[in-house]
Amino acid sequence: MKRIILLLIIACSMKTVTAQQLGYVNNPYPKTITVSGSAEMEIIPDEIYVNIELGEYVKKGEPKKDIESLKSDFLASCKVAGIPDSLISIVSFSGNNNYYYIRKKKKNLDMLANITYQVKFRSSKLMDDLVEKLDDNATQSFNIVNVTHSRITEFRRQLKIKAIQAAKEKGTYLTEAVAEKLGEAITIYEPSEWQPYSMYNSVANASYGYNTQLKLDEAKPSNQEVDFKKIKLKYEVSVVFSLK
Repeated sequence: MKRIILLLIIACSMKTVTAQQLGYVNNPYPKTITVSGSAEMEIIPDEIYVNIELGEYVKKGEPKKDIESLKSDFLASCKVAGIPDSLISIVSFSGNNNYYYIRKKKKNLDMLANITYQVKFRSSKLMDDLVEKLDDNATQSFNIVNVTHSRITEFRRQLKIKAIQAAKEKGTYLTEAVAEKLGEAITIYEPSEWQPYSMYNSVANASYGYNTQLKLDEAKPSNQEVDFKKIKLKYEVSVVFSLK
């Protein structure tokens, strides 16, 4: 019985050793190095998305400026500013009767409608041009909701390539420091495409308020050009290389 147990132990030990040896032999990359590389760039946005809210209003002794007139005037202003219809879309349409004010002033119950457009600008100068032509009484708000660049996909591709090249360069001098040579790339961990948007983070940081009492061109010297903060793109990759 003891002899049988002893033989089984020896057999299991030999099997384990053999498996370990085979595993080592079958591993084509017994020695590796993992390095990271990064690349970044800053770009001035050329696609600026702005929501512009317009509202009906009534001036004393005058008929109400209705929504159809506001829409017609707004689109005409966009055309004069050089903004094609293809860059303009409707975001929302709403109405209210301002009940509290009406009750106090005993006005009629005519509803006041609001409409919000979204316009895509190519530069801040085009925004200036349109602001100069807007109806101050009708314009309720002028808010930037997103900024990006028309070549953002191309820039991201370029940065990923540069990040991998940086990883290879780093791997080369690190391996030379220990008298080794860098081999082929085994695994490349691609960075996520997701870029968080915020008006206050590095992807987009720009503000552009509309004051119905003050024109934009009056708020800054005529010889001063104010543009958007650059969009900062940064990618970091991790690459596993073999050593030879």
